[in-house]
Amino acid sequence: MLASQKQQIVDLFQAALAPIVAGTELQPNVVLERPRDASHGDIACNIAMQLAKSLKKNPRELAQAIVAHVLANKGDLIDTAEIAGPGFINLRVAATAKQAVVRAILKEGAEFGKGKTGAGKKVMVEFVSANPTGPLHVGHGRQGALGDALSSLLEAQGYDVSREFYYNDAGVQIGNLALSVQARAKGFKPGDAEWPEAAYNGDYIADIAADFLAKKTVSASDGSPVTASGDANDIESIRKFAVTYLRHEQDLDLQAFGVKFDNYYLESSLYTDGKVESAVQALIQAGKTYEQDGALWLRTTEYGDDKDRVMKKSDGTYTYFVPDVAYHVTKWQRGFGKVINVQGSDHHGTIARVRAGLQAVGLGIPQGYPDYVLHKMVTVMKNGEEVKISKRAGSYVTVRDLIEWSAGDAANAAGERDLTRGRDAVRFFLISRKADTEFTFDVDLALSQSDENPVYYVQYAHARICSVLAQWGGDENTIDAGDLSPLTSPREAALLQKLAEYPEMLQKALDELGPHQVAFYLRDLAGELHSYYNAERVLVDDVSTKMARLALLIATRQVLRNGLALIGVSAPARM
Repeated sequence: MLASQKQQIVDLFQAALAPIVAGTELQPNVVLERPRDASHGDIACNIAMQLAKSLKKNPRELAQAIVAHVLANKGDLIDTAEIAGPGFINLRVAATAKQAVVRAILKEGAEFGKGKTGAGKKVMVEFVSANPTGPLHVGHGRQGALGDALSSLLEAQGYDVSREFYYNDAGVQIGNLALSVQARAKGFKPGDAEWPEAAYNGDYIADIAADFLAKKTVSASDGSPVTASGDANDIESIRKFAVTYLRHEQDLDLQAFGVKFDNYYLESSLYTDGKVESAVQALIQAGKTYEQDGALWLRTTEYGDDKDRVMKKSDGTYTYFVPDVAYHVTKWQRGFGKVINVQGSDHHGTIARVRAGLQAVGLGIPQGYPDYVLHKMVTVMKNGEEVKISKRAGSYVTVRDLIEWSAGDAANAAGERDLTRGRDAVRFFLISRKADTEFTFDVDLALSQSDENPVYYVQYAHARICSVLAQWGGDENTIDAGDLSPLTSPREAALLQKLAEYPEMLQKALDELGPHQVAFYLRDLAGELHSYYNAERVLVDDVSTKMARLALLIATRQVLRNGLALIGVSAPARM
Protein backbone atom coordinates (compact mmCIF):
# COMPACT_ATOMS: atom_id res chain seq x y z
CA MET A 1 0.00 0.00 0.00
CA LEU A 2 1.30 3.43 -0.97
CA ALA A 3 2.07 6.01 1.71
CA SER A 4 -0.65 8.31 0.39
CA GLN A 5 -3.20 5.51 0.72
CA LYS A 6 -2.06 4.73 4.26
CA GLN A 7 -2.48 8.38 5.13
CA GLN A 8 -6.02 8.35 3.75
CA ILE A 9 -6.85 5.44 6.04
CA VAL A 10 -5.25 7.17 9.03
CA ASP A 11 -7.35 10.25 8.22
CA LEU A 12 -10.47 8.07 8.14
CA PHE A 13 -9.69 6.72 11.60
CA GLN A 14 -8.92 10.19 12.94
CA ALA A 15 -12.22 11.51 11.59
CA ALA A 16 -14.06 8.61 13.24
CA LEU A 17 -12.34 9.30 16.57
CA ALA A 18 -12.79 13.08 16.54
CA PRO A 19 -16.32 13.13 18.04
CA ILE A 20 -15.42 10.26 20.39
CA VAL A 21 -12.48 12.06 22.03
CA ALA A 22 -14.05 15.52 21.86
CA GLY A 23 -13.89 17.22 25.24
CA THR A 24 -10.95 15.11 26.41
CA GLU A 25 -7.20 15.73 26.27
CA LEU A 26 -6.63 12.55 24.28
CA GLN A 27 -4.71 12.85 21.00
CA PRO A 28 -5.04 9.45 19.33
CA ASN A 29 -2.00 8.15 17.46
CA VAL A 30 -3.33 5.83 14.79
CA VAL A 31 -0.75 3.18 13.84
CA LEU A 32 -1.44 0.81 10.97
CA GLU A 33 0.31 -2.57 10.90
CA ARG A 34 0.24 -5.71 8.81
CA PRO A 35 -1.56 -8.57 10.59
CA ARG A 36 0.66 -11.43 11.69
CA ASP A 37 -1.75 -13.79 9.98
CA ALA A 38 -2.33 -12.73 6.35
CA SER A 39 -5.77 -14.37 6.41
CA HIS A 40 -6.92 -11.60 8.77
CA GLY A 41 -6.57 -8.96 6.08
CA ASP A 42 -4.11 -6.35 4.84
CA ILE A 43 -4.08 -3.84 7.71
CA ALA A 44 -4.60 -4.13 11.45
CA CYS A 45 -5.12 -1.38 14.03
CA ASN A 46 -5.53 -1.62 17.81
CA ILE A 47 -6.44 2.02 18.49
CA ALA A 48 -9.77 1.03 20.03
CA MET A 49 -8.01 -1.10 22.64
CA GLN A 50 -5.54 1.69 23.37
CA LEU A 51 -8.23 4.29 24.01
CA ALA A 52 -10.88 2.14 25.70
CA LYS A 53 -9.59 2.45 29.27
CA SER A 54 -9.08 6.23 29.09
CA LEU A 55 -12.54 6.69 27.59
CA LYS A 56 -14.10 4.14 29.96
CA LYS A 57 -15.66 2.37 27.00
CA ASN A 58 -15.87 -1.23 25.88
CA PRO A 59 -13.08 -1.70 23.27
CA ARG A 60 -15.29 -3.71 20.90
CA GLU A 61 -18.04 -1.06 21.04
CA LEU A 62 -15.43 1.61 20.37
CA ALA A 63 -14.09 -0.46 17.45
CA GLN A 64 -17.61 -0.81 16.06
CA ALA A 65 -18.07 2.96 16.02
CA ILE A 66 -14.77 3.40 14.18
CA VAL A 67 -15.57 0.65 11.67
CA ALA A 68 -19.02 2.11 10.98
CA HIS A 69 -17.46 5.46 10.06
CA VAL A 70 -14.72 3.84 7.94
CA LEU A 71 -17.21 1.73 5.95
CA ALA A 72 -19.45 4.73 5.39
CA ASN A 73 -16.56 6.71 3.90
CA LYS A 74 -14.31 4.02 2.42
CA GLY A 75 -14.67 5.02 -1.22
CA ASP A 76 -12.65 2.73 -3.51
CA LEU A 77 -9.86 2.32 -0.97
CA ILE A 78 -11.20 -0.30 1.43
CA ASP A 79 -13.04 -3.50 0.66
CA THR A 80 -14.01 -4.75 4.14
CA ALA A 81 -13.48 -3.79 7.79
CA GLU A 82 -13.93 -6.32 10.59
CA ILE A 83 -13.49 -6.52 14.35
CA ALA A 84 -11.51 -9.41 15.83
CA GLY A 85 -10.95 -10.55 19.39
CA PRO A 86 -11.20 -7.90 22.10
CA GLY A 87 -11.19 -5.01 19.65
CA PHE A 88 -8.68 -5.38 16.83
CA ILE A 89 -9.75 -3.73 13.59
CA ASN A 90 -8.76 -5.61 10.44
CA LEU A 91 -9.09 -4.05 7.00
CA ARG A 92 -8.95 -5.53 3.55
CA VAL A 93 -7.74 -3.08 0.94
CA ALA A 94 -9.66 -2.96 -2.33
CA ALA A 95 -7.99 -4.62 -5.30
CA THR A 96 -8.02 -1.35 -7.28
CA ALA A 97 -6.13 0.37 -4.47
CA LYS A 98 -3.46 -2.33 -4.46
CA GLN A 99 -3.10 -2.13 -8.22
CA ALA A 100 -2.58 1.65 -8.08
CA VAL A 101 1.11 1.15 -7.27
CA VAL A 102 1.75 -0.02 -10.85
CA ARG A 103 0.27 3.18 -12.20
CA ALA A 104 2.38 5.25 -9.79
CA ILE A 105 5.61 3.47 -10.74
CA LEU A 106 5.02 3.78 -14.48
CA LYS A 107 4.30 7.48 -14.04
CA GLU A 108 7.24 8.31 -11.77
CA GLY A 109 9.85 5.95 -13.23
CA ALA A 110 13.29 6.53 -11.73
CA GLU A 111 11.78 9.00 -9.24
CA PHE A 112 9.51 6.38 -7.67
CA GLY A 113 10.28 5.96 -3.98
CA LYS A 114 12.04 9.28 -3.55
CA GLY A 115 10.93 11.86 -0.99
CA LYS A 116 11.53 15.46 0.02
CA THR A 117 12.23 15.26 3.74
CA GLY A 118 15.76 16.57 3.21
CA ALA A 119 14.96 19.31 0.70
CA GLY A 120 17.12 22.37 1.29
CA LYS A 121 19.38 20.63 3.82
CA LYS A 122 23.11 20.05 3.45
CA VAL A 123 24.74 16.88 4.71
CA MET A 124 28.26 15.52 4.48
CA VAL A 125 29.07 11.84 4.42
CA GLU A 126 32.73 11.11 5.13
CA PHE A 127 33.89 7.61 4.31
CA VAL A 128 36.86 5.47 3.30
CA SER A 129 39.33 8.16 4.52
CA ALA A 130 42.26 5.75 4.26
CA ASN A 131 45.82 6.55 5.23
CA PRO A 132 47.78 6.95 1.97
CA THR A 133 50.19 4.23 3.06
CA GLY A 134 48.98 1.36 0.86
CA PRO A 135 46.20 0.04 -1.36
CA LEU A 136 42.61 0.09 -0.09
CA HIS A 137 41.79 -3.03 1.94
CA VAL A 138 38.45 -4.84 2.21
CA GLY A 139 37.50 -2.77 5.27
CA HIS A 140 37.82 0.35 3.15
CA GLY A 141 35.68 -1.46 0.57
CA ARG A 142 32.94 -1.97 3.14
CA GLN A 143 33.14 1.70 4.02
CA GLY A 144 32.97 2.62 0.34
CA ALA A 145 29.87 0.52 -0.27
CA LEU A 146 28.14 1.69 2.93
CA GLY A 147 29.06 5.36 2.54
CA ASP A 148 28.08 5.60 -1.11
CA ALA A 149 24.75 3.81 -0.57
CA LEU A 150 24.00 5.98 2.46
CA SER A 151 24.77 9.08 0.40
CA SER A 152 22.36 7.87 -2.29
CA LEU A 153 19.67 7.24 0.34
CA LEU A 154 20.08 10.83 1.53
CA GLU A 155 19.91 12.15 -2.03
CA ALA A 156 16.75 10.10 -2.60
CA GLN A 157 15.12 12.12 0.21
CA GLY A 158 16.18 15.44 -1.29
CA TYR A 159 19.32 16.18 0.74
CA ASP A 160 22.19 18.15 -0.80
CA VAL A 161 24.91 15.54 -0.19
CA SER A 162 28.68 16.02 -0.23
CA ARG A 163 30.83 12.90 -0.25
CA GLU A 164 34.21 13.58 1.39
CA PHE A 165 37.45 11.60 1.69
CA TYR A 166 39.78 12.66 4.53
CA TYR A 167 43.40 11.78 3.92
CA ASN A 168 45.49 11.11 7.04
CA ASP A 169 48.64 12.29 5.30
CA ALA A 170 50.44 13.37 8.47
CA GLY A 171 51.91 11.57 11.45
CA VAL A 172 53.96 8.49 12.31
CA GLN A 173 52.53 6.19 9.63
CA ILE A 174 53.50 8.57 6.83
CA GLY A 175 56.99 8.71 8.29
CA ASN A 176 57.16 4.91 8.25
CA LEU A 177 56.01 4.91 4.63
CA ALA A 178 58.81 7.27 3.62
CA LEU A 179 61.41 5.18 5.48
CA SER A 180 60.08 2.02 3.80
CA VAL A 181 60.42 3.50 0.31
CA GLN A 182 63.82 4.92 1.17
CA ALA A 183 65.06 1.51 2.30
CA ARG A 184 63.86 -0.06 -0.96
CA ALA A 185 65.46 2.76 -2.94
CA LYS A 186 68.76 1.97 -1.22
CA GLY A 187 68.50 -1.67 -2.24
CA PHE A 188 67.24 -3.22 0.99
CA LYS A 189 64.26 -5.58 1.29
CA PRO A 190 62.16 -7.16 4.04
CA GLY A 191 64.30 -9.50 6.11
CA ASP A 192 67.52 -7.53 5.69
CA ALA A 193 69.19 -6.23 8.83
CA GLU A 194 68.85 -2.69 7.51
CA TRP A 195 65.10 -3.01 6.92
CA PRO A 196 63.13 -0.69 9.29
CA GLU A 197 61.19 -2.55 11.98
CA ALA A 198 57.93 -0.65 11.34
CA ALA A 199 58.27 -0.69 7.54
CA TYR A 200 55.54 -1.65 5.05
CA ASN A 201 56.42 -4.94 3.33
CA GLY A 202 54.14 -5.12 0.31
CA ASP A 203 55.41 -5.32 -3.26
CA TYR A 204 53.95 -1.88 -3.91
CA ILE A 205 56.77 -0.33 -1.83
CA ALA A 206 59.32 -1.66 -4.34
CA ASP A 207 57.22 -0.24 -7.20
CA ILE A 208 57.19 3.21 -5.58
CA ALA A 209 60.94 3.09 -4.98
CA ALA A 210 61.66 2.12 -8.59
CA ASP A 211 59.53 4.96 -9.94
CA PHE A 212 61.11 7.37 -7.47
CA LEU A 213 64.62 6.45 -8.63
CA ALA A 214 63.41 6.86 -12.23
CA LYS A 215 62.35 10.44 -11.36
CA LYS A 216 58.78 9.82 -12.53
CA THR A 217 55.88 12.23 -12.06
CA VAL A 218 52.65 11.20 -10.32
CA SER A 219 49.44 13.04 -9.48
CA ALA A 220 46.34 12.38 -7.40
CA SER A 221 42.80 13.30 -8.40
CA ASP A 222 42.77 16.71 -6.70
CA GLY A 223 46.43 17.64 -6.36
CA SER A 224 49.36 19.07 -8.28
CA PRO A 225 51.77 16.63 -9.99
CA VAL A 226 54.76 15.54 -7.93
CA THR A 227 58.06 14.71 -9.60
CA ALA A 228 60.56 12.52 -7.75
CA SER A 229 64.05 13.87 -7.15
CA GLY A 230 65.57 10.42 -7.58
CA ASP A 231 67.85 11.02 -4.58
CA ALA A 232 67.50 8.14 -2.10
CA ASN A 233 68.72 10.46 0.70
CA ASP A 234 66.02 13.07 0.00
CA ILE A 235 63.46 11.84 2.55
CA GLU A 236 61.10 14.81 2.05
CA SER A 237 60.91 14.19 -1.71
CA ILE A 238 60.35 10.49 -1.00
CA ARG A 239 57.52 11.30 1.40
CA LYS A 240 55.71 13.62 -1.03
CA PHE A 241 56.18 11.25 -3.95
CA ALA A 242 55.06 8.14 -1.99
CA VAL A 243 51.94 9.83 -0.62
CA THR A 244 50.89 11.13 -4.05
CA TYR A 245 51.73 7.78 -5.69
CA LEU A 246 49.48 5.91 -3.24
CA ARG A 247 46.72 8.50 -3.47
CA HIS A 248 46.76 7.88 -7.23
CA GLU A 249 46.61 4.12 -6.62
CA GLN A 250 43.64 4.61 -4.29
CA ASP A 251 41.98 6.75 -6.98
CA LEU A 252 42.26 3.75 -9.32
CA ASP A 253 40.83 1.45 -6.63
CA LEU A 254 37.86 3.76 -6.15
CA GLN A 255 37.36 4.07 -9.90
CA ALA A 256 37.23 0.28 -10.21
CA PHE A 257 34.74 0.26 -7.33
CA GLY A 258 32.55 2.92 -8.94
CA VAL A 259 32.81 5.35 -6.02
CA LYS A 260 33.30 9.09 -6.58
CA PHE A 261 33.96 11.84 -4.06
CA ASP A 262 33.01 15.50 -4.19
CA ASN A 263 35.91 16.63 -2.04
CA TYR A 264 39.23 15.43 -0.66
CA TYR A 265 40.55 16.94 2.57
CA LEU A 266 44.18 16.58 3.67
CA GLU A 267 45.01 16.22 7.36
CA SER A 268 48.30 18.04 6.70
CA SER A 269 46.35 21.15 5.65
CA LEU A 270 44.90 21.39 9.16
CA TYR A 271 48.40 22.11 10.40
CA THR A 272 49.63 24.30 7.54
CA ASP A 273 46.43 26.39 7.64
CA GLY A 274 46.59 26.77 11.43
CA LYS A 275 43.30 24.94 11.99
CA VAL A 276 44.68 22.65 14.69
CA GLU A 277 46.30 25.48 16.62
CA SER A 278 43.15 27.59 16.29
CA ALA A 279 40.97 24.79 17.71
CA VAL A 280 43.38 24.25 20.61
CA GLN A 281 43.43 27.96 21.43
CA ALA A 282 39.62 28.10 21.33
CA LEU A 283 39.45 25.24 23.86
CA ILE A 284 42.00 26.95 26.11
CA GLN A 285 40.13 30.27 25.97
CA ALA A 286 36.86 28.48 26.75
CA GLY A 287 38.43 27.23 29.99
CA LYS A 288 38.04 23.58 29.00
CA THR A 289 41.72 22.62 29.34
CA TYR A 290 44.32 22.30 32.09
CA GLU A 291 47.99 21.42 32.37
CA GLN A 292 49.25 18.43 34.31
CA ASP A 293 52.50 16.43 34.19
CA GLY A 294 53.79 18.66 31.40
CA ALA A 295 50.80 17.83 29.16
CA LEU A 296 47.69 19.76 28.07
CA TRP A 297 44.41 18.01 28.97
CA LEU A 298 40.82 18.49 27.76
CA ARG A 299 38.01 18.23 30.33
CA THR A 300 36.08 15.65 28.32
CA THR A 301 34.44 14.30 31.52
CA GLU A 302 32.25 17.41 31.48
CA TYR A 303 30.69 15.97 28.32
CA GLY A 304 30.13 12.36 29.35
CA ASP A 305 33.58 10.85 28.73
CA ASP A 306 34.85 8.41 31.36
CA LYS A 307 38.06 10.38 31.89
CA ASP A 308 39.79 13.55 30.72
CA ARG A 309 42.01 13.19 27.67
CA VAL A 310 45.47 14.42 26.80
CA MET A 311 45.48 16.90 23.92
CA LYS A 312 49.14 17.83 23.80
CA LYS A 313 51.80 15.47 25.10
CA SER A 314 54.81 16.53 27.11
CA ASP A 315 56.96 16.28 23.96
CA GLY A 316 54.83 18.97 22.28
CA THR A 317 53.00 16.70 19.82
CA TYR A 318 49.22 16.48 19.61
CA THR A 319 47.29 13.29 20.29
CA TYR A 320 45.37 11.89 17.33
CA PHE A 321 41.90 13.14 18.32
CA VAL A 322 42.95 16.82 18.28
CA PRO A 323 43.20 17.14 14.47
CA ASP A 324 39.89 15.24 14.32
CA VAL A 325 38.28 17.99 16.40
CA ALA A 326 39.83 20.67 14.19
CA TYR A 327 38.67 18.83 11.07
CA HIS A 328 35.08 18.62 12.29
CA VAL A 329 35.13 22.29 13.20
CA THR A 330 35.82 22.93 9.50
CA LYS A 331 32.82 20.77 8.58
CA TRP A 332 30.59 22.87 10.82
CA GLN A 333 32.07 26.11 9.48
CA ARG A 334 31.46 24.93 5.92
CA GLY A 335 27.73 24.80 6.69
CA PHE A 336 27.22 21.10 7.27
CA GLY A 337 24.74 20.96 10.12
CA LYS A 338 24.48 17.20 9.60
CA VAL A 339 27.55 15.02 9.21
CA ILE A 340 27.78 11.23 9.05
CA ASN A 341 31.12 9.44 9.40
CA VAL A 342 31.43 5.86 8.17
CA GLN A 343 34.40 4.29 9.95
CA GLY A 344 35.72 1.02 11.31
CA SER A 345 34.60 -0.10 14.77
CA ASP A 346 38.13 0.57 16.06
CA HIS A 347 37.17 4.27 16.04
CA HIS A 348 34.56 3.72 18.74
CA GLY A 349 36.83 5.05 21.46
CA THR A 350 37.32 8.41 19.72
CA ILE A 351 33.63 9.32 19.42
CA ALA A 352 33.15 10.68 22.94
CA ARG A 353 36.29 12.80 22.93
CA VAL A 354 35.70 14.24 19.44
CA ARG A 355 32.14 15.19 20.35
CA ALA A 356 33.33 16.63 23.67
CA GLY A 357 35.91 18.77 21.92
CA LEU A 358 33.33 20.04 19.44
CA GLN A 359 30.89 21.06 22.16
CA ALA A 360 33.65 22.65 24.24
CA VAL A 361 35.03 24.78 21.39
CA GLY A 362 32.14 27.22 21.86
CA LEU A 363 30.69 27.37 18.35
CA GLY A 364 27.23 26.09 19.22
CA ILE A 365 27.87 22.65 17.75
CA PRO A 366 25.11 20.36 19.08
CA GLN A 367 25.50 17.29 21.22
CA GLY A 368 25.78 14.13 19.16
CA TYR A 369 27.56 15.84 16.25
CA PRO A 370 28.68 14.10 14.08
CA ASP A 371 26.71 10.88 13.55
CA TYR A 372 28.71 7.68 13.17
CA VAL A 373 28.15 4.43 11.30
CA LEU A 374 30.76 1.96 12.54
CA HIS A 375 31.39 -1.26 10.67
CA LYS A 376 33.04 -4.48 11.76
CA MET A 377 35.63 -6.60 10.02
CA VAL A 378 35.32 -8.46 6.74
CA THR A 379 36.69 -11.98 6.42
CA VAL A 380 37.47 -13.18 2.90
CA MET A 381 37.00 -16.84 1.92
CA LYS A 382 38.23 -18.35 -1.34
CA ASN A 383 38.29 -22.01 -2.33
CA GLY A 384 36.91 -22.82 1.11
CA GLU A 385 39.79 -21.18 2.97
CA GLU A 386 40.27 -17.81 4.61
CA VAL A 387 42.49 -15.44 2.64
CA LYS A 388 44.55 -13.08 4.79
CA ILE A 389 47.44 -11.94 2.65
CA SER A 390 47.74 -10.20 -0.69
CA LYS A 391 51.16 -10.24 -2.35
CA ARG A 392 50.56 -6.74 -3.61
CA ALA A 393 49.69 -5.36 -0.16
CA GLY A 394 51.88 -7.64 1.89
CA SER A 395 49.50 -8.23 4.78
CA TYR A 396 45.85 -7.85 3.74
CA VAL A 397 43.34 -8.43 0.94
CA THR A 398 42.77 -5.33 -1.17
CA VAL A 399 39.57 -4.02 -2.70
CA ARG A 400 41.09 -4.54 -6.15
CA ASP A 401 41.83 -8.20 -5.27
CA LEU A 402 38.21 -8.72 -4.26
CA ILE A 403 36.80 -7.09 -7.40
CA GLU A 404 39.10 -9.04 -9.72
CA TRP A 405 38.50 -12.38 -7.97
CA SER A 406 34.71 -11.83 -8.07
CA ALA A 407 34.72 -10.84 -11.74
CA GLY A 408 35.80 -14.25 -12.98
CA ASP A 409 36.87 -14.39 -16.62
CA ALA A 410 34.12 -12.16 -18.03
CA ALA A 411 35.13 -9.97 -20.99
CA ASN A 412 33.49 -6.93 -22.55
CA ALA A 413 32.63 -6.35 -26.22
CA ALA A 414 36.22 -5.27 -26.93
CA GLY A 415 37.55 -8.53 -25.53
CA GLU A 416 38.98 -6.80 -22.44
CA ARG A 417 38.41 -8.15 -18.97
CA ASP A 418 35.11 -6.80 -17.60
CA LEU A 419 35.21 -6.03 -13.87
CA THR A 420 31.52 -4.99 -13.71
CA ARG A 421 30.44 -8.36 -12.35
CA GLY A 422 33.10 -8.22 -9.66
CA ARG A 423 32.23 -4.67 -8.68
CA ASP A 424 28.52 -5.53 -8.51
CA ALA A 425 29.15 -8.52 -6.28
CA VAL A 426 31.50 -6.65 -3.95
CA ARG A 427 29.19 -3.64 -3.57
CA PHE A 428 26.06 -5.74 -3.04
CA PHE A 429 27.72 -8.17 -0.64
CA LEU A 430 29.37 -5.48 1.47
CA ILE A 431 26.10 -3.69 2.26
CA SER A 432 24.04 -6.87 2.63
CA ARG A 433 24.59 -7.06 6.41
CA LYS A 434 24.18 -4.50 9.14
CA ALA A 435 27.37 -2.48 9.47
CA ASP A 436 27.87 -3.49 13.10
CA THR A 437 27.99 -7.22 12.30
CA GLU A 438 31.04 -9.08 11.07
CA PHE A 439 30.79 -10.27 7.48
CA THR A 440 32.32 -13.16 5.58
CA PHE A 441 32.83 -12.46 1.88
CA ASP A 442 32.77 -15.76 -0.01
CA VAL A 443 34.43 -15.30 -3.40
CA ASP A 444 33.13 -18.68 -4.60
CA LEU A 445 29.57 -17.55 -3.82
CA ALA A 446 30.15 -14.27 -5.66
CA LEU A 447 31.14 -16.27 -8.76
CA SER A 448 28.19 -18.65 -8.46
CA GLN A 449 25.34 -18.31 -10.94
CA SER A 450 22.70 -19.71 -8.61
CA ASP A 451 19.87 -18.60 -6.36
CA GLU A 452 22.31 -18.78 -3.43
CA ASN A 453 24.20 -15.78 -4.84
CA PRO A 454 22.03 -12.79 -3.80
CA VAL A 455 23.30 -10.32 -6.40
CA TYR A 456 22.88 -12.88 -9.19
CA TYR A 457 19.39 -13.69 -7.86
CA VAL A 458 18.35 -10.02 -7.98
CA GLN A 459 19.97 -9.23 -11.32
CA TYR A 460 18.45 -12.38 -12.84
CA ALA A 461 14.99 -11.14 -11.83
CA HIS A 462 15.64 -7.98 -13.85
CA ALA A 463 17.02 -9.95 -16.80
CA ARG A 464 14.07 -12.36 -16.66
CA ILE A 465 11.64 -9.47 -17.05
CA CYS A 466 13.66 -8.11 -19.98
CA SER A 467 13.50 -11.57 -21.58
CA VAL A 468 9.69 -11.72 -21.29
CA LEU A 469 9.35 -8.25 -22.80
CA ALA A 470 11.69 -9.21 -25.65
CA GLN A 471 9.62 -12.33 -26.26
CA TRP A 472 6.47 -10.20 -26.35
CA GLY A 473 8.16 -7.90 -28.88
CA GLY A 474 5.73 -5.01 -28.54
CA ASP A 475 6.25 -1.33 -27.83
CA GLU A 476 6.48 -0.72 -24.09
CA ASN A 477 5.17 2.81 -24.60
CA THR A 478 1.78 1.31 -25.47
CA ILE A 479 1.47 -0.09 -21.94
CA ASP A 480 -0.27 2.63 -19.95
CA ALA A 481 -1.64 0.60 -16.99
CA GLY A 482 -5.13 1.68 -17.97
CA ASP A 483 -6.88 -1.56 -16.96
CA LEU A 484 -5.18 -3.40 -14.11
CA SER A 485 -8.30 -5.22 -12.92
CA PRO A 486 -7.01 -8.67 -14.02
CA LEU A 487 -4.22 -8.50 -11.38
CA THR A 488 -6.04 -10.41 -8.66
CA SER A 489 -4.16 -13.69 -8.11
CA PRO A 490 -2.41 -14.30 -4.75
CA ARG A 491 1.04 -14.06 -6.31
CA GLU A 492 0.11 -10.81 -8.03
CA ALA A 493 -1.19 -9.41 -4.75
CA ALA A 494 2.08 -10.32 -3.02
CA LEU A 495 4.15 -8.67 -5.75
CA LEU A 496 1.98 -5.54 -5.68
CA GLN A 497 2.37 -5.33 -1.92
CA LYS A 498 6.15 -5.64 -2.12
CA LEU A 499 6.36 -2.92 -4.79
CA ALA A 500 4.30 -0.59 -2.61
CA GLU A 501 6.73 -1.07 0.30
CA TYR A 502 9.68 0.42 -1.60
CA PRO A 503 9.26 4.13 -0.67
CA GLU A 504 8.67 3.34 3.00
CA MET A 505 11.68 1.02 3.03
CA LEU A 506 13.92 3.79 1.67
CA GLN A 507 12.82 6.19 4.39
CA LYS A 508 13.28 3.58 7.12
CA ALA A 509 16.74 2.66 5.82
CA LEU A 510 17.76 6.30 6.01
CA ASP A 511 16.22 6.87 9.44
CA GLU A 512 18.21 3.92 10.79
CA LEU A 513 21.34 4.68 8.70
CA GLY A 514 21.02 1.12 7.47
CA PRO A 515 21.53 0.73 3.69
CA HIS A 516 21.57 -3.05 4.22
CA GLN A 517 17.78 -2.81 4.16
CA VAL A 518 17.92 -1.97 0.45
CA ALA A 519 19.75 -5.25 -0.24
CA PHE A 520 17.24 -7.15 1.91
CA TYR A 521 14.34 -5.55 0.05
CA LEU A 522 15.76 -6.27 -3.40
CA ARG A 523 16.28 -9.91 -2.49
CA ASP A 524 12.66 -10.15 -1.31
CA LEU A 525 11.32 -8.36 -4.38
CA ALA A 526 13.31 -10.68 -6.65
CA GLY A 527 11.86 -13.63 -4.74
CA GLU A 528 8.32 -12.39 -5.30
CA LEU A 529 9.04 -11.89 -9.01
CA HIS A 530 10.49 -15.37 -9.45
CA SER A 531 7.53 -16.91 -7.57
CA TYR A 532 5.09 -14.98 -9.74
CA TYR A 533 6.89 -15.98 -12.93
CA ASN A 534 6.74 -19.64 -11.93
CA ALA A 535 3.05 -19.45 -10.96
CA GLU A 536 1.51 -17.39 -13.76
CA ARG A 537 1.93 -17.11 -17.53
CA VAL A 538 2.35 -13.53 -18.63
CA LEU A 539 1.93 -13.82 -22.41
CA VAL A 540 -1.56 -15.29 -22.32
CA ASP A 541 -4.12 -15.08 -25.13
CA ASP A 542 -6.47 -12.73 -23.26
CA VAL A 543 -5.26 -9.25 -24.24
CA SER A 544 -6.41 -7.37 -21.12
CA THR A 545 -4.78 -9.91 -18.81
CA LYS A 546 -1.57 -9.94 -20.84
CA MET A 547 -1.28 -6.16 -20.90
CA ALA A 548 -1.98 -5.87 -17.17
CA ARG A 549 0.67 -8.47 -16.39
CA LEU A 550 3.18 -6.79 -18.68
CA ALA A 551 2.50 -3.52 -16.86
CA LEU A 552 3.18 -5.29 -13.55
CA LEU A 553 6.47 -6.68 -14.88
CA ILE A 554 7.59 -3.30 -16.19
CA ALA A 555 6.81 -1.73 -12.81
CA THR A 556 8.78 -4.46 -11.05
CA ARG A 557 11.71 -3.98 -13.41
CA GLN A 558 11.67 -0.25 -12.67
CA VAL A 559 11.83 -0.75 -8.90
CA LEU A 560 14.63 -3.30 -9.27
CA ARG A 561 16.53 -0.76 -11.37
CA ASN A 562 15.89 2.02 -8.87
CA GLY A 563 17.10 -0.05 -5.93
CA LEU A 564 20.16 -1.44 -7.70
CA ALA A 565 21.17 2.02 -8.93
CA LEU A 566 20.92 3.35 -5.40
CA ILE A 567 23.54 0.88 -4.16
CA GLY A 568 25.74 1.22 -7.24
CA VAL A 569 24.96 -2.15 -8.83
CA SER A 570 24.14 -2.66 -12.51
CA ALA A 571 20.86 -4.02 -13.86
CA PRO A 572 21.79 -6.25 -16.81
CA ALA A 573 19.23 -7.14 -19.48
CA ARG A 574 20.87 -10.54 -20.01
CA MET A 575 22.62 -12.93 -17.67
